[in-house]
Amino acid sequence: MKKLLYLAIGAVAAYGIYLAVSLMFLPSVAELKNRRTTMTIQVKDWHGEYHPFTVGPKNRYWTPSGSIPPEMKWAVILAEDANFYKHEGIDVKAIKNAIKYDLEKKSFARGASTITQQVAKNLFLSREKTISRKIKEIVLAKRMEEELTKGRIIELYLNVVELGPMVYGIGHGARYYFGKPASALTPRECAFLAAMLPGPRVAYNPYKNLGKVLKRSDMILRLLRGKGVLSTDEYRQALAQTPNIAGLQRKVDASIEKEETAFENRTGATVPLEPPQPTTAPDEQAPEEVPAISPQPAANGEPVAGDGGEQQGPPPAR
Repeated sequence: MKKLLYLAIGAVAAYGIYLAVSLMFLPSVAELKNRRTTMTIQVKDWHGEYHPFTVGPKNRYWTPSGSIPPEMKWAVILAEDANFYKHEGIDVKAIKNAIKYDLEKKSFARGASTITQQVAKNLFLSREKTISRKIKEIVLAKRMEEELTKGRIIELYLNVVELGPMVYGIGHGARYYFGKPASALTPRECAFLAAMLPGPRVAYNPYKNLGKVLKRSDMILRLLRGKGVLSTDEYRQALAQTPNIAGLQRKVDASIEKEETAFENRTGATVPLEPPQPTTAPDEQAPEEVPAISPQPAANGEPVAGDGGEQQGPPPAR
């Protein structure tokens, strides 16, 4: 028994040393403060192959914070991380609930990651579900909250989220599904894209489960109305609209067929797959960030949405 105890203590000590060294070599997040910063990360296609992806203004689909509709920002915040403007990178209560749930299910079924943690994972870490990766994710998220504004964090998040087959970021997503820039998205279209985020490949793939995506987008619109982001008239108008996704099946079929053909023709070396092209040609350059009019603060003292980069809360209900 003593021998087993010593082995267990040794294993824990070795893991602790490994983790400490890993944390020492985590990348710096300070450079992300510069909105002109461009970096390359690896993203997966739907066959599990990795491909380089540009994060920053050199990506032709990049959408700066000032060009992202407030409804888009609030749709993902309310649906994915309701305490985004209150926590400092991690949501302790959500983590406790997730741990309890995972222990009951004996799996890593629920991660309780905040938007900041998801940005840290997408930019710097792998997708493996391990304790060490989770710890690194939390450390990076805390550093991001110290170095970056909430507006910058949500800008990064919305420009790297997966929304389709090799469709990453709302700039590409808006072009791919609606043939328009992200700045022109309607509240219904914002809710539609936000509704896909939990599972764009299967569960909330609009090609396979359009009704499920629309139902979740209705829920997100109700959250926007409840938060005061939409007025009663805007909410009713958005509910009455059906997202114009004409040609969705054709585009998805064509992109999947292209990936399958490339996958079948591979001869050992990884062949980069071209992302599916939108029906409308994208602008050659990313739009410049336009300063927004500063709205009056909400009565409850929360920040107000739509600042183009700084912490803000919802506008008062109209």
